[in-house]
Amino acid sequence: MSRQSHAKAAKPEPLETALGNTETIDFEIIELLFFSYRDFVSDPDAILASSGFGRAHHRVVHFVNREPGMTVADLLDTLNITKQSLARVLKQLIDSGYIRQVAGPEDRRQRKLYPTQAGRDLALALAEPQSRRIARAFEKVPPEMRPGVKLFLDGMRDRKTSEAG
Repeated sequence: MSRQSHAKAAKPEPLETALGNTETIDFEIIELLFFSYRDFVSDPDAILASSGFGRAHHRVVHFVNREPGMTVADLLDTLNITKQSLARVLKQLIDSGYIRQVAGPEDRRQRKLYPTQAGRDLALALAEPQSRRIARAFEKVPPEMRPGVKLFLDGMRDRKTSEAG
């Protein structure tokens, strides 16, 4: 084969103009969500890192504290993750004394999850800086807009078919 047939295709030209909003894409809102999420989780991430934990641990601790006695199945459903994804995280939290797993009273195979006092303390330590951040943000928003903010955030959630009704 000739040398020319092996030549690489021309390199794509770099684009020098910023990607702007379109009729259907609001990049400013997307960026605000990226930055707000990054900062919202930064304080808890730092707290969790000192224990070797991450965001998955945060979610488990949060929801078990919000609904003590929830089953592992309920937690899997809430977090929308697989049993395999949860297993390691839950084992670490149980072994570290933040969560207790108790067999169900009627069905011993059912596993109910409860926070311990250490787990409750951790949940509060993780929520406090996030609550301060939310309070600071709401200082800039008229009180009558708070329900709209909650409606917007709720609208961002995916809904399962059974909840969509």
